[in-house]
Amino acid sequence: MKILMLPRYFPPEIGAEATLFYELAEGLQKRGNSVKVITNFPWYNLKEIPAKYRKKYFLKEKTGNIDTLRLRLPAFGPKKLRLAQGHITVPFTTLLAGFFTEKPDIIYAYSPPLFMGITGWLLGKIKRAPFVLGVQDLHPQCYIDQGVLKNKVLIWMFRVLEKFCYKHASLITVHSKGNKDYIAGQKVIKESKIIVVPNWVDTDKVLPLSRDNDFSKKYALNNKFTVGYAGTIGMSQGLPGLIEAARLLKNEKDIEIVVVGDGIDKKKMLEKTAEYGLSNVRFLEMQPNSLYPLVLASFDASIVSLNSKVKTPTVPSKILSIMSAGRAIIASVPLNGDAPALIKQAECGLCSDPADIKGFAENILYLFRNRELCRQYGENGRKYILEHYSLKIALETIEELFGFCIASTGKKKPGV
Repeated sequence: MKILMLPRYFPPEIGAEATLFYELAEGLQKRGNSVKVITNFPWYNLKEIPAKYRKKYFLKEKTGNIDTLRLRLPAFGPKKLRLAQGHITVPFTTLLAGFFTEKPDIIYAYSPPLFMGITGWLLGKIKRAPFVLGVQDLHPQCYIDQGVLKNKVLIWMFRVLEKFCYKHASLITVHSKGNKDYIAGQKVIKESKIIVVPNWVDTDKVLPLSRDNDFSKKYALNNKFTVGYAGTIGMSQGLPGLIEAARLLKNEKDIEIVVVGDGIDKKKMLEKTAEYGLSNVRFLEMQPNSLYPLVLASFDASIVSLNSKVKTPTVPSKILSIMSAGRAIIASVPLNGDAPALIKQAECGLCSDPADIKGFAENILYLFRNRELCRQYGENGRKYILEHYSLKIALETIEELFGFCIASTGKKKPGV
């Protein structure tokens, strides 16, 4: 089948969405499908933008083996402002670029940004192809929870847009049951139209590796019990709480906390670390995706963190990567979400509420003192991933869903 995919981020960008979409595109193409991607020019989480992307606004290229079409509008200002601008500009440029693509059999768009749902719907109308909306974060609810979106008129407008996107998609995929329940609770569509397709991890690439590797040697991470965080340091991650936990552990000389990544909250973490005079916290730059398995392997246990404002039942994709790497999880997340439920079911780590900084620190200390349990958690996570969250399982599921949508074109769509 001919598949047109519409992600906001795509390699060489670094991050969960870019990785997930590339793995999906590559995997579907290897299974005999023709996959094309429309996306933005890369900039996010890149230390330096490759020369071939500079001062360009339209480009056709191969990303690996995937035909990729890039179109952009200028974005100005600091990182946070450019991120906000992208929620408007990327769906618009994606729609324009869609005119330069051949008719696909199916369109798969990714939200956020929520406006990508409008793009997918319009391109579906123009190209006469079914449109599947992959909902990763529940917008606008997550922005309302974080206090970013407060204006009642704007909230109303985004609610209307949200329901429009749900109603006009042929199918909606979500990554957890809690997300399905939330969308079903909007009472806009039938529950049968919402399909749970958990995020995946390429278990052949992210796998248990030795702590004694090139990355750990380069940064001397082999000398202590290393607890690490790797990924985006955004507003919802709640990572400043990790610095508060490190403060409680500052006298534990054999525990080191390592933060590998970048984002809008990194400055706040650096300032707090300096203010407290902490020597047990180290910051490293965001690493290329190719090094991510070695980064995870360099930790004895890995951190997953969400702040207390996160009310939506999200499952951070890094949980799956940590499990696939065979490392224990230490999570500071709202305890009523899908993330702690997964960790408990897989028996792969310890959880505490974001407000319980003492409990967060105590969980780090507990695994430091119980190394065999730490190792067992890692083994449990790897086993669970292989059984439930591998890329192979996701590819089979999504290909089947796409085939159903294509076969249903011209017939009454499920849930409508």
